[in-house]
Amino acid sequence: MKQKNLMFTVLAIAITGQVSIAQSKENIYKKGWIDFNKNGIMDVYENPKEPTEKRVWNLVSLMNLDEKTCQMATLYGFKRVLKDSLPTPNWKNEIWKDGIANIDEQLNGVGLLTSNGRNAVVSKNLIYPFSNHAEAINKTQKWFIEETRLGIPVDFTNEGIHGLNHTKATPLPAPIGIGSTWNKDLVLKAGQIAGREAKALGYTNVYAPILDLSRDPRWGRVLETYGEDPFLVGALGTQMVKGIQSQGVASTLKHYAIYSVPKGGRDGNARTDPHVNPRELHEIHLYPFKKVIQEAQPMGVMSSYNDWNGEPVSASHYFLTQLLRWEYGFKGYVVSDSEAVEFIYTKHQIAPTYQDGVRQVVEAGLNVRTHFTPPKDYILPLRNLVNEGKLSMKLVDERVAEVLRVKFRLGLFDTPYVADPKVADAIVGADKNKDFVLDIQKQSLVLLKNEGNLLPLDKTKIKKILVTGPLAAEENYMVSRYGPQELKNTTVLDGIKEYLGKDVAVDYAKGCDAVDANFPESELINFPLTTKEQSDIDQAVFLAKQNDIIIVALGEDEKTTGESKSRTGLDLPGRQQLLLEALYATGKPVVLVLINGQPLTINWAQKFVPSILEAWFPSHQGGKAIAETLFGDYNPGGKLTVTFPKSMGQIELNFPYKLGSHNTQGNEGPNGFGKTSVNGALYPFGYGLSYTTFSYSNLKVTPTKLNSQAEIKVAVNVTNTGKRAGDEVVQLYISDKNASVVTYDSVLRGFERVNLQPGETKTVNFTLQPSDLMLLDKNMKWTVEPGDFDIKVGSSSEDIKLKERITILP
Repeated sequence: MKQKNLMFTVLAIAITGQVSIAQSKENIYKKGWIDFNKNGIMDVYENPKEPTEKRVWNLVSLMNLDEKTCQMATLYGFKRVLKDSLPTPNWKNEIWKDGIANIDEQLNGVGLLTSNGRNAVVSKNLIYPFSNHAEAINKTQKWFIEETRLGIPVDFTNEGIHGLNHTKATPLPAPIGIGSTWNKDLVLKAGQIAGREAKALGYTNVYAPILDLSRDPRWGRVLETYGEDPFLVGALGTQMVKGIQSQGVASTLKHYAIYSVPKGGRDGNARTDPHVNPRELHEIHLYPFKKVIQEAQPMGVMSSYNDWNGEPVSASHYFLTQLLRWEYGFKGYVVSDSEAVEFIYTKHQIAPTYQDGVRQVVEAGLNVRTHFTPPKDYILPLRNLVNEGKLSMKLVDERVAEVLRVKFRLGLFDTPYVADPKVADAIVGADKNKDFVLDIQKQSLVLLKNEGNLLPLDKTKIKKILVTGPLAAEENYMVSRYGPQELKNTTVLDGIKEYLGKDVAVDYAKGCDAVDANFPESELINFPLTTKEQSDIDQAVFLAKQNDIIIVALGEDEKTTGESKSRTGLDLPGRQQLLLEALYATGKPVVLVLINGQPLTINWAQKFVPSILEAWFPSHQGGKAIAETLFGDYNPGGKLTVTFPKSMGQIELNFPYKLGSHNTQGNEGPNGFGKTSVNGALYPFGYGLSYTTFSYSNLKVTPTKLNSQAEIKVAVNVTNTGKRAGDEVVQLYISDKNASVVTYDSVLRGFERVNLQPGETKTVNFTLQPSDLMLLDKNMKWTVEPGDFDIKVGSSSEDIKLKERITILP
């Protein structure tokens, strides 16, 4: 009997680890706390009543090297890198058996498999219904808490630049469209929706907003930015971060920094090589990041894979530590853009080995590496560096602490699970926010031209309409790996048909493809039309002659603009210009609807086509929003956030710009004169028309003489002088009239979108802070210099209605 008991004891000892873990899993969830390390004792890091700093450093002190390095890498989600949709027994053999910093894009519907030529979403049952996804995230989180030694929860990250990147979630227009709303309250609400949906689905960190500035319109990712102006991007970015983080999830800013101005507009495989001087670096490109970090305290920043002045940003102590943490006060963690770490060795070639590149990024201030390869590719070199004495454990501890600090701020050590997965079914989805989706879509529309008040169209006076163009029945621009998918999209054609019903007959002809067979070489060489191309144009013209009005949807689709899709021309691609000219030649009224992701040099259209509506890349209700706007149910009030050049030869042409840099050619004087270039913008920054008119009056600026640290109050009356209700975006600009260095001609420092009924007047108020008047002086120090400043209020950067001069006293 004793021998039998002894044998049993030996067997129990042999499997003690397994038995104790099984017992611990049942008992780790205590009243008010969780026993993450399963030792039966409330350690400091497990105690919700302890200060966050004590909890962070207590946990770090308990971690071994393997556990620390696992908190410095991303595991891309199912079908990206992760092969399993849910935890499996084999995970005990994977490197994340010791934990992981974050899992990105887990089960969001983006991983697609091709089956019989069609896209089929993998693990669809775990993506939708939404409650299934929340339960799947809980199961994955449960594995990390219960099956790893210290039970450190995972940060589940996901993209969200125009709505949460999850199947059937609530979509937004492309960011360039969001920017064109100029509506801070609307962007705040958009962030709240994205954050709320993320929280309900189990995501704890949203990769948004993008704070890059679209200074070069050739760049393919212009559509993913809010615009070209640092103040506007900073103001809207602040609202988006506040909205997202108000829901208890993190917001991670993209892409820090100077990512959006690649040499010659080239991206993709090209080294970006931004040509930006130090003053422009700080006053333009870093301005939004500094503003958003200081005003909204985002918990994440994504470091970009480009260099500046020969130093890769992701390996730069100056960018990731000195500026980001010491000067701006960032207190979150820095995750790399995909392959940014690898580029230190492969593209930038400033490291003799990949492992040395890993050392450089950690010493610079990078916390978490992200790439579409297994996390061990980064974690193992990290361990080697420490074991070889090439990377200090103290520094690793600091990087890990910065990650853990965010996890504590998110409450992952107190409430790591989605409390009620069924809630997701009730609050997530485009159908739950359809009114908001339509509203933000409408507010993003910009009326570029309306000669003779052709718009809005009166359907009672029209019998037949031709809808034509390669973008009229296309929907691919509404779908993106950075936004929701699998929604029922309303194309321009569908929207018009649904709006008109049986009241007006609608014809359709595609007219041409978005690009021709020789694109993009056809932007350089005038290839003859093929028989089919000529036939398609002829068919559209034939139908146009039988209709009362022509609505033509032209521009770009998702294949012609986007990430790694920078262009070498900005004209309408393919045969679209020929189609437009042929339609115009019929003598029928033409309305041009632009679907595009970047400014286009539509000079011919601006000169000859009566009405032009800019729609950017709308979301799934885009066709409905466009139809209601064309026929007057909605009065467009959006404004451009990027300058439209007339020619590629003018680039760069953007706002703000240095004094005199946009001047025209002289026509007299000792240096002669010239008539060799086309000057001025096709459409300036801040431009946008309405179906009504507005007047400005009674500008009041107080005080007009002040010391450098005083606030300035600005008030102006705006009146709707037309016959329709409408929105006006009131814009405030400042010009420094006598500075110690060359300044910008003017800078945006305030804006408000206001709705006015016919005849209604509203007073719009602004408060300017000392920081709004600051510049970098000769010693590169931020200061408010004494002297005169013009306070200007208007409807665009070039349509200034009123101004008042103030003086900063010495």
